[in-house]
Amino acid sequence: MLFSNKTQGYFVEVNNYGVLLARTSAKSGPMLVEALKACPPTDADGIAAAVKEMQPKRTGSYMHAQCGIYPAKRLVRRASMDPKRYKEDGYLNEVVNAQFRIEADKYTLAVLNPADGSDFDINKATERDALFVGLSNDEVEEAQKQLLARGIFPETLELASLSTLSGMMDYLNFADIKTPTLVLEIDTDSTQSFILSEGGVESTRPIPQGLSAMIPVVQKELGLKDEESAKKLFYSNTFDFTGMGSVLTKKLLKELQSSIGFYEVQTGQSIGQVICTMLPSKLGWLEAALANQLGVGLLKIDFEPWLKARRITLDGKAVASEIDMRWLGLISLMLSNSHAIAAEKKS
Repeated sequence: MLFSNKTQGYFVEVNNYGVLLARTSAKSGPMLVEALKACPPTDADGIAAAVKEMQPKRTGSYMHAQCGIYPAKRLVRRASMDPKRYKEDGYLNEVVNAQFRIEADKYTLAVLNPADGSDFDINKATERDALFVGLSNDEVEEAQKQLLARGIFPETLELASLSTLSGMMDYLNFADIKTPTLVLEIDTDSTQSFILSEGGVESTRPIPQGLSAMIPVVQKELGLKDEESAKKLFYSNTFDFTGMGSVLTKKLLKELQSSIGFYEVQTGQSIGQVICTMLPSKLGWLEAALANQLGVGLLKIDFEPWLKARRITLDGKAVASEIDMRWLGLISLMLSNSHAIAAEKKS
């Protein structure tokens, strides 16, 4: 059998909307996605049950998994530098401290080529632009503690934003999409905005506007007694906010239009489509509202043919029907792990 002789793989993504889990027939392709589970991030009993269901015959205390996280202080930023200073000791730390206003020694950092995600070789590079990515050390420690408390041992712990961007680039190449794509990670208190094109990660920008900024607007528009009532309604699946989309996204839209306008003036290219990762299906109206207000298309990923081409098969209609946009990060983690294993075998 194609999938019978390899160790099963377990993949976990943690974000502010939920804990997503997957069991696969192998850790790298070819693999069969055997099961998927999603739990609210605060549902400890539900997560424990999901972990047990994923690995019912587990003999040890933990389910060993490849994990992706979205810490609040994550860094994924494109920056311009001075190639003449590349060989100066401490120059990269100076860039990090000055341009991103973080303390480099408190982060685990990597510098990548924005075109293809390969390591940026400071000793050989002549390009001005690089992609700085990183996790704060205190958030990594906290994430590890939380995963262990949930019965999950992180064999690897990845910045999910980075693996998702890699997955997005792979899909855009697979689907032969040439026009630039706006990728948004809309979180509780902030939004990470990325523009991807054939040239790689063209633009990055953190925006201090997230879903929490929409709650007071919901309260005002619907005449609710307090913000807590507005919050419960907003995150429930009982009210259709589609008609209020333009009002709720007004502040975020202004920031996005500024970023897009600057990019289009600099490059002469227009954004063709937008996609929101992470969002649960009940907030799908938000993605459609932004696309409508920006006057661009909505990118929908056709998962099955893409994954089939990458030697990942969905096990039956039950699993296939569950795959929607919120699973993109976890799918990208599977692809990232396959690439990492393939690279190890070559070296």
